[in-house]
Amino acid sequence: MLSIQNLNKTYPNGTQALNNVNLTIDKGMFGLLGPNGAGKSTLMRTIATLQLADTGSIEFDGIDVFNQPEELRKVLGYLPQDFGVYPKVTAEMMLNHIAKVKGIANSNERKHYVAELLNKVNLYKFRNRNLGDFSGGMRQRFGIAQALLGNPQLIIVDEPTAGLDPLERNRFHNLLSELGENAVVILSTHIVDDVTNLCQKMAIFNEGRILVEGNPQELSSRLDNKVFKKHIQKQELETYEQEQVVLSNYLRGGELYINVYSETHPGAGFEPVNNDLEDFYFYSINNKEEVAL
Repeated sequence: MLSIQNLNKTYPNGTQALNNVNLTIDKGMFGLLGPNGAGKSTLMRTIATLQLADTGSIEFDGIDVFNQPEELRKVLGYLPQDFGVYPKVTAEMMLNHIAKVKGIANSNERKHYVAELLNKVNLYKFRNRNLGDFSGGMRQRFGIAQALLGNPQLIIVDEPTAGLDPLERNRFHNLLSELGENAVVILSTHIVDDVTNLCQKMAIFNEGRILVEGNPQELSSRLDNKVFKKHIQKQELETYEQEQVVLSNYLRGGELYINVYSETHPGAGFEPVNNDLEDFYFYSINNKEEVAL
């Protein structure tokens, strides 16, 4: 179990990246959902021992993360948002090197282990290809492979599906789902579908603080019968934003629609919609009213 208590971090420029963050995360997939710039990566780097918080504590299965960073690193797998590779090194060579650094000294054992990992992420047939020639999806899968070295008990993946095509994203979802069966896996993302498809527990994070946490389906159900949509003209958008709690605006077949939050029917032209986690996410981020309904 991962326990985060009263975590605060303010950068020298005055930006408060973490604002009294409190979370308890058990084994399985946990989604941390928030917009770009919300402070998610700061939280991930802090958990991963790459930077210190100003105040607060983090504990994982009895390990004090700030006072025992080396102990946490022994059980940690981390895929950062910006994952760089050595372009002229093959996938097999790179994983072999990382495995050696992680203490797998026997060369035969290491070779078998690397092959097993490459098969797990569906990259074995590309094992002799240079990493610089990998597609974005292949590079992300390689990133997961290196994060899995040493059978970590805490796995952090930061924006892992951003930029992937739908097929690669589905493959990545299947892989992440498997990982959550045996470890604490934190998925940090701004993509609502990733959390909807993968996570039983989640938190919405913005401006360095937790807005709300819970089960994705239960959270989205808080807006049942309170979300309505309407087809509008582009020039009408500003007026509706002044008069209604507009959750989002979007195009369908080239036509502009809005989704609004309302306790009662908002008027002519609006029709109720089956709301989902995206509506609740926008509701929370906009913070038009109290998040806890």
